[in-house]
Amino acid sequence: MFHKLLLSLLLLPWLTCTHAQTCPQWPAAQAQAEIQNLQHTLANWDDHYHGKGVSLVADELYDQSRTQLVHWRSCFPAARTVTDNPLQAANGPVPHPIAHTGLAKLPDEQAVAAWMQGKHDLWIQPKVDGVAVTLVYQAGQLVSLTSRGDGRDGHDWSRHIPMLSSVNRQLPRPVDLVLQGELYWRLDAHVQADAGSRNARGNVAGLLARKQLDEQQGAAIGLFVWAWPQGPASQQQRLAGLSVLGFTDTEHYSVPIQGMDEAARWREHWYRTPLPFASDGVVLRQGQRPDGKRWQAREPYWVAAWKYPFAQALAEVRAVQFNIGRTGRITPVLQIKPVQLDDRQIRQVSTGSLQQWQQLDIRPGDQVAVSLAGLTIPRLDDVVHRTVQRAAIEVPDPANHHALSCWQPSESCRGQFVARLDWLSGKQGLAMKGVGPGTWARLVDSGLVRNLTDWLEITEDDLQQVSGLAERSRQQLLFTFQQARQQPFDRWLRALGIPAPSALALKGPWAELARRDAAQWLEEPGIGRGRSAQLLAFFRSPDVQMMAEQLHRHAIEGF
Repeated sequence: MFHKLLLSLLLLPWLTCTHAQTCPQWPAAQAQAEIQNLQHTLANWDDHYHGKGVSLVADELYDQSRTQLVHWRSCFPAARTVTDNPLQAANGPVPHPIAHTGLAKLPDEQAVAAWMQGKHDLWIQPKVDGVAVTLVYQAGQLVSLTSRGDGRDGHDWSRHIPMLSSVNRQLPRPVDLVLQGELYWRLDAHVQADAGSRNARGNVAGLLARKQLDEQQGAAIGLFVWAWPQGPASQQQRLAGLSVLGFTDTEHYSVPIQGMDEAARWREHWYRTPLPFASDGVVLRQGQRPDGKRWQAREPYWVAAWKYPFAQALAEVRAVQFNIGRTGRITPVLQIKPVQLDDRQIRQVSTGSLQQWQQLDIRPGDQVAVSLAGLTIPRLDDVVHRTVQRAAIEVPDPANHHALSCWQPSESCRGQFVARLDWLSGKQGLAMKGVGPGTWARLVDSGLVRNLTDWLEITEDDLQQVSGLAERSRQQLLFTFQQARQQPFDRWLRALGIPAPSALALKGPWAELARRDAAQWLEEPGIGRGRSAQLLAFFRSPDVQMMAEQLHRHAIEGF
């Protein structure tokens, strides 16, 4: 975070253009409150990271949040907010002998191609995910270690040198030189695409903020040199010279490239290849650059970063939808402003349970962190920002939804009722091929299905009244319904949702099962007191008894 926050403050034109956003429709007072709230959060993060060595948020979420702040300010220029400096807490008393430049971030291939246009002698390296430092050697001895700070001044970390056994503290030649590089958390065969950064940067920042390290902690910190400001004129000569001095990783992980295709190939390679450190992208460099004395604490033209895909995306909540399952379980689902993760566009994410949503208290306008579980399933990680103005939400009452509720599609029961129909037609029920929640929703909305067995009476004339059903679809649906009639009694019981273990073979007739008492159910394998009570309640339910009578009239086996 040290070497990239200056860029986050300034915001790249490429970033603004590529990720263009619409402005919130806020009145002036709300806009000012929301901007100040986000600015306060960012200032707190900056203070903890730079002042205390504590990372309160993932690095990429920080970047996206700061981008969000810049965007909101551009939307509401009249809002009265102070200009903040994310590196204010990082500024220290020790001046750098050579300024640390910023690092431009290129958001996509188009921006990378534009940056490469007209440049020659290009190189690519992994972007090591650590903390930036200046190293000063005198007569081959490491004598000074200074944090990046604001690029001009930093904090003295030289007290840790004796414990940094994995850092080159003594060079093979008695030379004086100044290097810039990254102190990183040493990892074994780390694959960024699979494991992410694992808070590697935060670990290093937290250790270096301490007054003293022990030997084990110091040995866990490695060094990657990425700049020799006053070294040879060409990149190839600098890499060879660094290798002679013992900094072999720099040459090993630096590759000359000819164009965009090679850059993309190496980026993908390092993203999925085991490395000894976490990396959050690649760095593109021109071989030729000015002498270090001319460097300034801002983005130069000769180096830029191309980050890896976000492992976590910051997503704005647009609405909270409550899905109610067949058994009455309420699952809140966040409808979010579409975000890209890997090659997937995410539009919604589940909170897991109603209780979890209530604890998090997520409302429209909140910003949440979303990732992919197993690289495929959208997952809610955390609430990152809460909107100042909390929207009122109508929440279903859990007392009204349970295993024996919603056998008809009333206004509050439509979702659970359709879920019952979906279960009935699914592979665990009557196995109606091609019949899912969309089909049932059409039939419910058309008024043809008002209880769980109404579809047994549907005719071709009825289906002609359903919009969007072609002739072939109508015939297939009628055929499927007819086949479902022939399913055995046990499958019908499962389709109706009988609360019995799947391994339990139940034989009819229905009337005999309905007459059983608790003791008789307890004799069945896998049935305990709780399941016995559920079965008694199921068979005694007036809605279930009514369905059994309808199935009897339709001459369904066992009824």
